[in-house]
Order: sequence, then C-alpha cells, then structure tokens
Amino acid sequence: MIATLSAYIEAGATSMAHALLFLLPFLPTSLAEKPEQIMVVVGFAGQGLFAMRFVLQWLTSEGLGKSVIPVAFWYFSIGGGSVLLLYAIWRQDPVIICGQGLGLFIYFRNLYFIHRKRPDEDPS
Repeated sequence: MIATLSAYIEAGATSMAHALLFLLPFLPTSLAEKPEQIMVVVGFAGQGLFAMRFVLQWLTSEGLGKSVIPVAFWYFSIGGGSVLLLYAIWRQDPVIICGQGLGLFIYFRNLYFIHRKRPDEDPS
C-alpha cells in the first residue's frame, strides 16, 4: 500500500515539474526527469512549516513575557506534519510515517480541545 501511495506521489511530483517547466521555462529540464528534486523541495517546505511553529511560539512568548502556545502553533504543526508525512510516504520510510501520523493525531486533537464548546461555558 505504501509503495502504491509513493508511486502516486511521485507521479504528482512529475506532473508538478511539467507544470513548473511550462510556467517557468528557464528552470532546468532535469526537473521533469528527476521527481526527487521536487520532493526534496517539498521535504524542506514541510521542515520549514514545522520550524515556523517554534519561531511563532517563541515570538509570542517573548511578547507576552511568559511561555504560551498560540493556536497557530497547532495549525503550523498540522501543515508541517502533513507535508512531512507526504514526503515520508514517498520515501517509504515507516519510522517517519509512524511519527508524523501520530503527531498529526495529537495536533488535531489539541485543536479539537481548543475549539469544542463545553456545556458549562458561556455561549458569548
């Protein structure tokens, strides 16, 4: 199953490479022949999103003078975790797949706790 998903992701990366070459003809044509070049960019983008959550948390905490986790932290976690899960599936790496899959569950669960309405809360 992971191999099939990996093949779909690679086909998507190849399609993306062809679209980029059409839109930006100055890019190297090797992009379409080596989808791993696109996937490395995707992997770094996921790492960037994941790192931004800590930058955001740090800046927010500095601004308030105490340690806090802003709601946006969880959205950056979901974005970075999703992109890294995509990358891990493409690499067929079960360790990263399990780690990011569990992480995504935790991030979504935290957002659920943040946004759910409790019966004892004031509706305003």
